[in-house]
Amino acid sequence: MFHDRAKIRVQAGRGGHGGLSFRREKHVPKGGPDGGDGGRGGDVVVVADPDRRDLSRFAREKWFQAGHGGPGRGRQQHGADGRDVELHVPVGTQVFDEEGRVVVDLTEPGARALVAQGGAGGRGNRRFATPTRQAPRFAETGLPGDEAWLELRLKLLADAALVGLPNAGKSSLLARISNARPKVADYPFTTLAPVLGTVDAPDGRQLTVADVPGLIEGASEGVGLGHEFLAHLERARLLVHVIDVAAGEPQGQFRTIDHELAEYGAGLEERAQVVVLNKIDLVPEVPELPVEDPRILRVFALSCATGAAVEEFRRALFELVPAEEPAPAASAELADYLVYRPRAHRRPPYRIYRTDRGFRVVGELPGEDELEAALKAAGAKRGDEIDLGEEIVEYA
Repeated sequence: MFHDRAKIRVQAGRGGHGGLSFRREKHVPKGGPDGGDGGRGGDVVVVADPDRRDLSRFAREKWFQAGHGGPGRGRQQHGADGRDVELHVPVGTQVFDEEGRVVVDLTEPGARALVAQGGAGGRGNRRFATPTRQAPRFAETGLPGDEAWLELRLKLLADAALVGLPNAGKSSLLARISNARPKVADYPFTTLAPVLGTVDAPDGRQLTVADVPGLIEGASEGVGLGHEFLAHLERARLLVHVIDVAAGEPQGQFRTIDHELAEYGAGLEERAQVVVLNKIDLVPEVPELPVEDPRILRVFALSCATGAAVEEFRRALFELVPAEEPAPAASAELADYLVYRPRAHRRPPYRIYRTDRGFRVVGELPGEDELEAALKAAGAKRGDEIDLGEEIVEYA
């Protein structure tokens, strides 16, 4: 089953705690602090992978968590960084946050976006040594990593897209001109998911053509199967409008689909079109299409069943598909590696330090529930001493 949408939860790793340690060596009676820093928490990164075709993996897996940073140790040993998690998605995937805003649009193979950043590791007690405080008995705890719900939406990247009413012969046409082998049958809605095919030219050039499920009247308002897949037309540079001449009224078929494209918007009403009058083997003579429209570059009459005029159409596609507009230099740089920060303030207004008796909280104290959760995440256990500045309490 083709999946073009998925909702996932991502959580970056927590930073490792700083080490609380002192040198213990023979003949060194007063060894100084030597606790190392904690490791950085792992990141969650989304990568555009040209070998991926849909988002089916994310229909099965919903939760992705990076590794936590390792704790600092004695002898100034720093903790290991947490394991990063890479989520490979098809090229053309958009990532949205919980409020429906676009986080990143991965339109180039290999484009990467950091969607959850790992927490910083805590500093070991060695970092807090000063001339007046030579034996600090505290070390920082690591910061938590970002976490967020994200929605993935795939919009196919195709040079041309086949549109038309159900049973117009779009799948048969794609099978004739490309390497795709979509399901073909003589009943409406045979195609239930978009299909991509590659068309090869003798000189080595290639085009990608998408077969989108048939549209019916009201598709732009959610009727039938069209509403789910109209988004896949947005990035096609050419729309191939397939009309079943055996069904009669080719002009009416054209107007029906054209109206749905205009209602959907996203520039589809202005997109260049090629009209294909299919199934000419089933009518005594090829009907005319009395439509004067500057968007229509050319009209082809052919038969997918017999193959009549199909090769002419296939060759013409390479001339009719508009040239791809070069992306602005700034966009190319941004698409190379993007960073998304789910929270406005990554560093809380307080810090938690480990001590030889428990923990110390410095800064603006949070609410009781948040403080308890933060202490639990830092590793507090029943009986630990919690120094809140003005008072010392026991963790229960």
